[in-house]
Amino acid sequence: MLAAARQAVLVATVPLPHQPLRQALDERTNVEARMCFYLSGLFTAAEEIQHHLDAGVPVVVESYFARCLTTHRALGAQLGITLPSWLPTPTTYHLVCDDDERQRRLAGRNKPVSRWDSLIETVTDRVTDAYASFPMHRVDTTGRSPDEVLRVIMDTETQGAHPHAD
Repeated sequence: MLAAARQAVLVATVPLPHQPLRQALDERTNVEARMCFYLSGLFTAAEEIQHHLDAGVPVVVESYFARCLTTHRALGAQLGITLPSWLPTPTTYHLVCDDDERQRRLAGRNKPVSRWDSLIETVTDRVTDAYASFPMHRVDTTGRSPDEVLRVIMDTETQGAHPHAD
């Protein structure tokens, strides 16, 4: 919805060639290997994102480096990562809702629950704390429809970030 509203291209942060390996890695237990895989996908996507931005095409992604780093660190990854300065800097929105609504939404998803999905539910406080180190707009989605959330995002001031990267 955001990509359509921004007249932007939606870039997958786990590129298509990575998808077969994604499933295999998600069946494993090594959090560092999983983190490196997702970082590889993000760096690959970052090149595509920059190409679009250089051409003046707005870009939207569902997930970026902040999510990868916070999630894997909360799960115990100990790799030290310094992100290069050339990465496109997006305007980031952290969508949140109260826990009852979050649990209802999770239960209503038509998606198998992976081992990693279950593990992340045991460390949600660590994820929330880790997100605090990244600049982002917090958007409370509690009781809001997707259209209402989109309106909030579209009305959010994005000064200082790349004008075409969400």
